[in-house]
Amino acid sequence: MTGLLLFQVAVILVAARLCGLLLARLGQPPVIGEMAAGILLGPIVFGAALPDLHAALFPATSLPALSALSTLGLVLFMFVIGAELRAPEGARAQVLAAVRVAGLSAALPFVLALAMAPLLHARLAPQGVGFWPFASYMAVALSVTAFPVLARILKDRDLQQTAIGRLSLSAAALLDVMAWIALALLVALAGGGGYSRLVWTLAGLALLLLVVFGVLKPLFAWLLRHHARDGKPSGTVLAALLVGLCACAAATEWLHLHAVFGAFLFGACLPRDERLVHSLVERIEHLALVLLMPVFFALAGMGTTADAFTATGAGALLLILAVAVSGKLVGGGLGAKLSGYSTRDSMAVGSLMNARGMIELIVMKVGLDAGLIGPEMFTLLLLVALATTLMTGPLLSLCGRGRPARHAGASASSAQPRPE
Repeated sequence: MTGLLLFQVAVILVAARLCGLLLARLGQPPVIGEMAAGILLGPIVFGAALPDLHAALFPATSLPALSALSTLGLVLFMFVIGAELRAPEGARAQVLAAVRVAGLSAALPFVLALAMAPLLHARLAPQGVGFWPFASYMAVALSVTAFPVLARILKDRDLQQTAIGRLSLSAAALLDVMAWIALALLVALAGGGGYSRLVWTLAGLALLLLVVFGVLKPLFAWLLRHHARDGKPSGTVLAALLVGLCACAAATEWLHLHAVFGAFLFGACLPRDERLVHSLVERIEHLALVLLMPVFFALAGMGTTADAFTATGAGALLLILAVAVSGKLVGGGLGAKLSGYSTRDSMAVGSLMNARGMIELIVMKVGLDAGLIGPEMFTLLLLVALATTLMTGPLLSLCGRGRPARHAGASASSAQPRPE
């Protein structure tokens, strides 16, 4: 079984790299290709074309081992995302602009998804899942923005230091926090076991927050200040960070939430030190992204089903995609417009907020594990995540942001919002 697992990982890595390189040549972030590789390796492509070979390469008995690897990848990745999290900085107007964009780019898709849910619940919700848990989950799932993919797109186009780049990153960071809180509460509510289970979960979460930010935060701040002054943890300090990470991830798993919540919380409690973040990216995130996250994408592909490709599924896909795209474009764009940005820049901000990427996949995995959605809806949301992220680059080009800026942030026009 160990040999099969290693061979599976090798096949997954080859597929992820090839698809990533292909999408990179088409001007897309390589991670989109890696996500697509997961679909290609799943039952709706590889499994349909070569069912016997697919069954031999990915037998059901081997999936728990792949699942453990993918969970480890998620935990490490969300830890770094939490460490990278930054509150909006700068003048009061810039902070308010980020709050407006984050709020409206979450609120509008949220409301539209709730309005859409009655059309989907009867046919696509798992048996026994009530309307409001399903509708609330769909609302949260369509409200998220992929902070890491957004940052990669901005970097590739040399827009990270422009006004729209800083605004989009700040808004996405705020939106991440709101989305994870909402999703954690939703999973707690849907966990079953009645009010006693819910009270236990929420009480445990409150205690964990107290421990993380009241005990671990000052403890690790002291540890890093005295034993990693250059921002580069030694092997012993890195081991201590990994112990804290695994303990927090295990705690949220025991609370009937997902391990990603604990990983994100622990990362968020670390000092806001760019040198530390750079070191964590070099030593942890690269391993997670290159080796473990492709396993997660492949496992996500295994969770897809051809049953989603019916007339009903096609109609549902178009409806979900319309709600997802319009909610983000209008909500994010309106938030930027109300903050004094030009129409073109407002549209660019809305386009950036529409990128969902791997964060959407993580939200989907949490919903699938919690029983809030089934394989059909999982498949449709996976296609929506790919489509909305793929369209980010072309939409930016339509907004006049197709080429990298030569001197990003150098001119007053690119450093400040331009009222129209």
